[in-house]
Amino acid sequence: MSEAVSQAVSEPAEEPARGSTGSGTHRVPALEVRDLSKSFPGVKALEGVGFAAYAGEVHTLLGENGAGKSTLLKTVFGVQRPDSGEILVDGKPVSFTEPSDAMAVGIAMVHQELSLVSEVTAIQNLVLGRERRRLGVIDWREARRRATAALERLRFDAPIDVPVSRLSVAQQQLVELARAISTDARIIIMDEPTASLTSAESERLFEVIEDLRSAGTAVIYVSHRLKEVLDLSDRVTALRDGCLVGTKRRSEIASEDDLVQMMVGRELAALGVSGSGAEPGEEGLRVEGVSVPGVVDDVSFAVRRGEVVGLAGMVGAGRTELARAVIGADRRSSGEVYVQGERVRIKRPGDAIAAGIALLTEDRKHQGLALDMTTASNVTLMDPPGRGGLLSRRRQKAVATEALKPLNTKMQVDKPVRTLSGGNQQKVVLARWLRTESNVFIFDEPTRGIDVGAKGEIHAIMRGLADAGKAVLMISSDLPEVLAMSDRVLVMRRGRVVAELDRDEATEESVVRHAAAE
Repeated sequence: MSEAVSQAVSEPAEEPARGSTGSGTHRVPALEVRDLSKSFPGVKALEGVGFAAYAGEVHTLLGENGAGKSTLLKTVFGVQRPDSGEILVDGKPVSFTEPSDAMAVGIAMVHQELSLVSEVTAIQNLVLGRERRRLGVIDWREARRRATAALERLRFDAPIDVPVSRLSVAQQQLVELARAISTDARIIIMDEPTASLTSAESERLFEVIEDLRSAGTAVIYVSHRLKEVLDLSDRVTALRDGCLVGTKRRSEIASEDDLVQMMVGRELAALGVSGSGAEPGEEGLRVEGVSVPGVVDDVSFAVRRGEVVGLAGMVGAGRTELARAVIGADRRSSGEVYVQGERVRIKRPGDAIAAGIALLTEDRKHQGLALDMTTASNVTLMDPPGRGGLLSRRRQKAVATEALKPLNTKMQVDKPVRTLSGGNQQKVVLARWLRTESNVFIFDEPTRGIDVGAKGEIHAIMRGLADAGKAVLMISSDLPEVLAMSDRVLVMRRGRVVAELDRDEATEESVVRHAAAE
């Protein structure tokens, strides 16, 4: 622990925080973790970690990817069992063997990686395990009423009677959030809840969190968005390399720089990376009249070599669906795609790869990775086979280790990729695409679930690709990221591109005005 951080570590507040229902130093934490440790083969994920969360407070956990945050929360929620240490609820020791044990004492969790049952509806997901029955039969009318009420709190405007697999990732995230807040839990864990949400959806969630705080709920919050941490938190606990750095009250934190120091122990560059200043070249990607029934309507745009074009819009605007139509993952009813001035026929993703288009998908878990395969196998997934139709494991490990070096990450490449943190999984997908000969890169939510340090590294890589003459299209719900990274900004609304803004024209106000206009 650095001396500066060590000196700032605080004991529990003597005064109640905003919204707190208790008083003084005699308050018993709603949830307390003492000296928790957890190891996996070859990895010490947690070592002697502890913190206390109080009723009526938002307690944020901060740390880089791989710091141990998700492992800590999964252990608290009964997904994993600790090797040692103690968990207390209302001052009483508890032992969880599965999530239902945690739920039984009033703990709910919104996972970073979605945990919905994809083939059932939003209604069924919201009441799963808590179905009310009449004469032994599930009361679906009551289930619909409860689900609708929970979703309305988040202003959910998507169908609730279709399988959630047909919803966007952001819409699925709202279903997951609604499920947690509808349980009347006294302790709610939120692991990167705004990672897929636009500013409007995030603001609505913050209103719900304020309601929860006022009602005496303890909220344990994880976010890499430092402004959120400052705006929401009553306390902040930082982890680094699986160890506790310390806890500060919000009043002891002056700025985002203080949070960065707690988290990584060093100063970081500002968000966004300046380009080379050279004029963009010819068109690297042109899309003309692309439509997908019901989601994308006659969209045309171009991305020139040497520039980063941001694609902004509200959830449901059709941004991801547009990207999927361009690469042939979704069938388009009309439209043409041109790469470096040449029309290309794309009917499936393999055609797009052959044409030199790379897509970093927003849903790395289901669309970007083979979770049970090793990191090395995932990085080399598109490599041509070697002798006997297979790449040797030694070759895979060497290639993967070299490919991951620019991403400044430490991981065992011979372990299943599912054991990695969400941010490190994203780096594996990125490392794979960087090894291709692609001239067009489409990044869909590239820093979703990524810590502030890794975010800067990925921004630098994106800008480096543009400076090397690649055409880069970036889809992001993080508006400050869009504004910081983009040479031009396209704004989508209801399946159409409704505005194109130069860097000097693009402000938060102008983008939101175009994205939300009726």
